[in-house]
Amino acid sequence: MNGHAKPLMGLPVDEIGAGEVMAVLTPIWRSNPVLAGRVRHRIGAVLKWAIANGHRMDNPVDAINEVLPKSNGQTKHHAALPHGDVAAAIAKVREADCWRPTKLAFEFIVLTAGRCAEITGATWAEIDLEAAVWTVPASRMKVKAEHRVPLSNRAVEVLGEARSLHDGDLVFPARKASQISSKEFERLRLQTGITATTHGFRSSFRDWSAEKSGASHQVMEQALAHTIPNKAEAAYARTDLLDQRRKLMQAWADYIAKCDLGDNRPERQHIIAN
Repeated sequence: MNGHAKPLMGLPVDEIGAGEVMAVLTPIWRSNPVLAGRVRHRIGAVLKWAIANGHRMDNPVDAINEVLPKSNGQTKHHAALPHGDVAAAIAKVREADCWRPTKLAFEFIVLTAGRCAEITGATWAEIDLEAAVWTVPASRMKVKAEHRVPLSNRAVEVLGEARSLHDGDLVFPARKASQISSKEFERLRLQTGITATTHGFRSSFRDWSAEKSGASHQVMEQALAHTIPNKAEAAYARTDLLDQRRKLMQAWADYIAKCDLGDNRPERQHIIAN
């Protein structure tokens, strides 16, 4: 992100105008609207700080919203694998020449159908190995609500391997004991030739659960920590269906293990939006 805003870094903060901001955003506005939105937000935040501290009077980011090219309405999707190919991807990761906690974090992402930021920020204080439950705090959830994740037998084994490597607070630390960055997963993906993103494995899980598990729609959506769009329905949904989700996540882990032994895989591609 800093690389895209680099042309602004040498300028005095009071000399940055709408034209300079437009020159940064326009090249990426259509090709990567998510990134462009983040860059715009970051620039705007810096300029708001400058205003608050008396270094300028206006924020040019506010002035360019009407002149930026309109979005084409298309959502950028995450590449995903057919669920029968997930085991092969995990096998490639296990054999990769890579930082071991990163490989374990990758497998844990797949097994829990979690989001990358949820896993990389996981601490041992959130893990109850005896109950086989990982409680993700609201602060790290996209929906800003605490989420309990039932852990399959294999997920518990992954945690055991991670615990044997270090005794820090983070479950899957980077080399300098900080959080693993998304770039590390991207490098691992390129190294192994895996075409799916880490987020895309949520799609693989969702397709499998719909096609193979027999679980209800509500259980599948709870497993992915999706919110219920209907407010009236959400008001009555007081349980997180932990027991049902535990069976689902164990079945997912068992399915991956069976595919790893050579079961046939469907030859389909799937994509999922953010």
